[in-house]
Amino acid sequence: MEPNMLRSDVFVDFLKLVQLDTFSITTKTASLDIFLPDGRNIQIEILTSDTAERVLEVVSHKIGLCQELLSYFGLFLIRFCKEGKLSVMKKLADFELPYVSLRSAGVENCKVGLRKWYMDPSLDSMLMDCPAAVDLIHMQARQDIEQEWANPTQAQRQKLEALQKENNQTKFLELSQEVRHYGYLQLDPCTCDYPEPGCGAVLSVGNDEISCCITLPDNQTREIRFQMSRVKCWQVTFLGTLLDMDGPQRTLNQNLELRFQYSEDSLWPWFVIYTKQAFLLSSCLKKMISEKMVKLAAKNPEMQIEVPEQGKRKKYHIQQSQKDSSHFLPRKSKTEIAKADCVFGTIKEEDL
Repeated sequence: MEPNMLRSDVFVDFLKLVQLDTFSITTKTASLDIFLPDGRNIQIEILTSDTAERVLEVVSHKIGLCQELLSYFGLFLIRFCKEGKLSVMKKLADFELPYVSLRSAGVENCKVGLRKWYMDPSLDSMLMDCPAAVDLIHMQARQDIEQEWANPTQAQRQKLEALQKENNQTKFLELSQEVRHYGYLQLDPCTCDYPEPGCGAVLSVGNDEISCCITLPDNQTREIRFQMSRVKCWQVTFLGTLLDMDGPQRTLNQNLELRFQYSEDSLWPWFVIYTKQAFLLSSCLKKMISEKMVKLAAKNPEMQIEVPEQGKRKKYHIQQSQKDSSHFLPRKSKTEIAKADCVFGTIKEEDL
C-alpha cells in the first residue's frame, strides 16, 4: 500500500519469502510459459522466486523488447473460458512471483500473459520505434477485435483486414485508434446497482472513462459512460466468501464490490459494481489517473508527480492538490466512508 515500501529491496525480499512459504514452494529452477496475444507461448527458464518484474525483463530480452519500454507492459493472470473467450483475472504486481501466483490461482485453464499496460490508446505512439513493441500491440489489437472488446464498423473492419493482408502493422494501429473501445480492457459480465439494483453490466475501461453496457430488467440495453474527471474516489469492499459448487471442483468464491463516487447534477452519488475483478478494475482506474497526471506534468514542467504503478523503473513527484483517492475497506467499515480526500500522489496500491 505504501509506494516507498515497494521500492525497498528488504521489503520485497520479505514478500517473496512470504509467498513461497505460504504455498510451500522452494526456490528452484523452473520453466514458465508466457502467453502472447497472438496465441503463442514463449517458454522461459526462471527461478520460482523470480518476481514479475524480473520475469518481464527475461521475456523482453527473449523477444527483443527495448528495456526502456518495459513500463508500458505487464504480466497478467489470464483465464481461457469457453468458446475461445479470455478473462483477464488480475495484473501481477512487480513483487509477485508469477510461478507461485499461477500455481495458487485455483482456476483451470489459467496462464501468465503479456499485455500492454496503459489505458490511453494515444500512448501507442511512444512504442513505434521498437519493432518488438509494435508487434506486441498489433497482436493485442487483433486479439481485442477477435474477442469483441474493440468494435470496428463494417467499413473499418474491411480496411483493417486489407491492412492485415498487406502486413502493414503501423497503418493497422493508426486505423485502430478510430475503432470504438480500442485499447480498452473489458471485464467479465457482472452486476451493478444502476439505474436499479441487480442490473447486468459489461464494463470496458480505458481512454479516461468507464463504459458500461447495462441490461435493464426488461432486457433492453443502455450504454452509460462515466468520465474519470468526474470520479471523486472509489473503494473496494470484500463481501465474504461462499462455496462455489459449479464446475468440476468445489472452490471458494470471493465476493467483491467496487463503488465509486461520481459528480452528477451537482450531486455525488455512489455507484456500485459487483465483480470478482474489482481489484483489476481499481488498478485500471489508478492507471488512468496516473497517465492523466503525467500528461499534465508534461504541459507544466514545474509540476512533479509520483506514479506508484511504475515501481522502481520510473519515479515522479507531485505538488498539485487535485483530489482523488482509492480505498480498500472491510465490510464492517463500509458505512464509515472517509470524508477527507487525498491528493493523486497518495493513491494506494491495494490490489496486491
